[in-house]
Amino acid sequence: MESNMAEDAKLLSLAEVCKMLNKPESTVKRYARESLLPATKEGSNLFFPEDAVLKYMEIEKRLG
Repeated sequence: MESNMAEDAKLLSLAEVCKMLNKPESTVKRYARESLLPATKEGSNLFFPEDAVLKYMEIEKRLG
């Protein structure tokens, strides 16, 4: 997981990403662990850059 996110990038919580992707927490955490989605950890919380989540959604949409 990356810890050097751009300071000005909008970060989304795990719950927000789960809702956007319609995936359970365990799946989104696995995506972060496997570097499918970049994430940063603050304490026990994961945060994801919004632009990366939107890019992932676009790719997933193309793949069907």
